Amino acid sequence: MQTVSSNISQSEAASDHEVSSVEMMRYRFGQWLKSPRPYLMLMGLGLFFLFWYLTTEVFKLPRFEKLPGPGQVLTEWFSPDPVYGISIYVPEYYQHIWKSVFRVLEAFGLATLLGVPLGLFMGWKKTFKDYTFPIVETLRPIPMLAWVPLAILMWPGREAAIVYLTFLAAFFATTLNTLLGVESIDEVYFRAARCLGSKPRHIFFKVVVPGALPFIFTGLQISMGVAWFSLVAGEMLAGEYGLGYLIWNSFVMVQYPIIVIAMVTLGFIGWISSALIRFVGTLLMKWKVREAQ
Repeated sequence: MQTVSSNISQSEAASDHEVSSVEMMRYRFGQWLKSPRPYLMLMGLGLFFLFWYLTTEVFKLPRFEKLPGPGQVLTEWFSPDPVYGISIYVPEYYQHIWKSVFRVLEAFGLATLLGVPLGLFMGWKKTFKDYTFPIVETLRPIPMLAWVPLAILMWPGREAAIVYLTFLAAFFATTLNTLLGVESIDEVYFRAARCLGSKPRHIFFKVVVPGALPFIFTGLQISMGVAWFSLVAGEMLAGEYGLGYLIWNSFVMVQYPIIVIAMVTLGFIGWISSALIRFVGTLLMKWKVREAQ
């Protein structure tokens, strides 16, 4: 009976926690709508489109006269019968999107699985850092384009080479931000844990990991953005599908509205992916959110 009652109380506590989380999210969303932020964002987008329209379609200023205007781009983008063959009604458009998203998710996942543990151990064990940090710092400044020949030699086939190039950029950003997160933890927490008799594994999971989480998620946001522009560079050189390939192929074929369509699509998807990472980080670090309030 006691076991049953304890299970019931635990389930009730879990349900109450879920309800409170949902209510908190609704409250924050309502507060965000009441603030000037969303309206300033819309105003900023409106001013950008106005500037784009005036420089390309009205005044046709130097260096802007060859660029497609918003009217031309939107007409092509939402046309059931597009002139250049790419719009929201064409399945090929979504094939390019899916291919790029799949490559980024694959590279980002590998970078997270390898970069976060490596950064944690580099920050936790000074001897391990002495071995690995010089290697990371030597390889990190090398541009992604310089890795292209080696990537093709190491990974036969275009697909693996593109994912590898995307992985490298995200890996270094994730690793170094995680390392910085561990090094930012006050030494007092480590001494207190040792005085209380904590074993090394307890210190790692109870002090190191939670203390580095804010920096880890900052690094994940940076690595996601880096992964996207590294992916575009890889797809331009060796891709058959993807938004980067679409941008380069449209430039070669003199289909300038498609270039802008692919760029805006790329930016929008990158924005959503970074927002999802921030959302997950907020859920995992509610203590940090409460601390900031």
